[in-house]
Amino acid sequence: MEPKLGDPFSVETKVIEEIPEPQPVIVTEYNIAHYTCPHCQKEVVATDPSCPKEGIFGNNVIAQAALLKYEDRLPHRKIRNALIRQYGLDISPATILDLTRRAADAVQCEYDTILERVRNATILYVDETSIDVQGKKHWIWAFTTPAETFVVIRNSRGTKVLIEVLTRRFKGIIVCDGWKPYAKFTNRIQRCWAHLLRESKDLSEKIAEAVPLHRALNRLHDKLIDALESDPPPETREKLLHNAQATLNRWLKRGYGSEKVEKLIGKIENGFDYWFTFVTHPGVESTNNRAERALREHVVQRKIVGTLRNRKGTSIHERIMTVLATWAQQGLNSLQMMRAKLSG
Repeated sequence: MEPKLGDPFSVETKVIEEIPEPQPVIVTEYNIAHYTCPHCQKEVVATDPSCPKEGIFGNNVIAQAALLKYEDRLPHRKIRNALIRQYGLDISPATILDLTRRAADAVQCEYDTILERVRNATILYVDETSIDVQGKKHWIWAFTTPAETFVVIRNSRGTKVLIEVLTRRFKGIIVCDGWKPYAKFTNRIQRCWAHLLRESKDLSEKIAEAVPLHRALNRLHDKLIDALESDPPPETREKLLHNAQATLNRWLKRGYGSEKVEKLIGKIENGFDYWFTFVTHPGVESTNNRAERALREHVVQRKIVGTLRNRKGTSIHERIMTVLATWAQQGLNSLQMMRAKLSG
């Protein structure tokens, strides 16, 4: 006979967080009433927000498939495995692709609204990176502000994409790298100092006479950023501008023996009017880091998918990635937002 332990001398509390067992699929039957309008004799069909207009899968299935693909970066095969494991729901990869198309269709109005906001932006950050579509090089363009990001995929990296997306009516300032199509589109530009300082740093590590140039550029940029921290009045900004232009001009007029350094000097001279827009225009950032960050997710997706298959795939990618990026910037819950768009 084992001895009784008696009362415990202490009680320890341990709290465990657990997830529920895989949940079975909920099957709902809808009775959809059809009517004939007594006035115009047209057919009127009853609707329910929870009943999708197309297909046999509900809004939660569509939303989860889209987020597994574009937020969690899973290929269609792994999305299928995830749905089987979690819900016992077996959907073919082809159907999963079509579910993402339905999600993209549901956010079309949101996509169009974001485009209009971008077209009316006073300050816009733009960048582009390559991606293959059917094995041929295309370009993902990101147009971003602090509140929204708009994405298109085109087979061009030229001015015609800027005209298509922003139209000739665009009056804002574009923050960008030194790619020539931007200057052809508008003269309201802020060139990216991060690009310039990276290039001068790389050069200074290889060529001795580039070292003082890189240090001077760094000092000039840091001095301007510090001076603008207090949001000075316009007259102070104008003085800062003239002093900065004079300082930069002195460094450009120095003679350099290295061909590579002279090439960098040429780049700086060609964009001379665009380096200091941020000085006289409050709210304009000196770098294009905002647009580069907007493209990072696409770079990761590019590594995973390799190539987009066709125009249908690019259209889905454009619309869903646009709304997901914008919702993230605005601190919104992507699953709640996607379900709301599907129910709308």
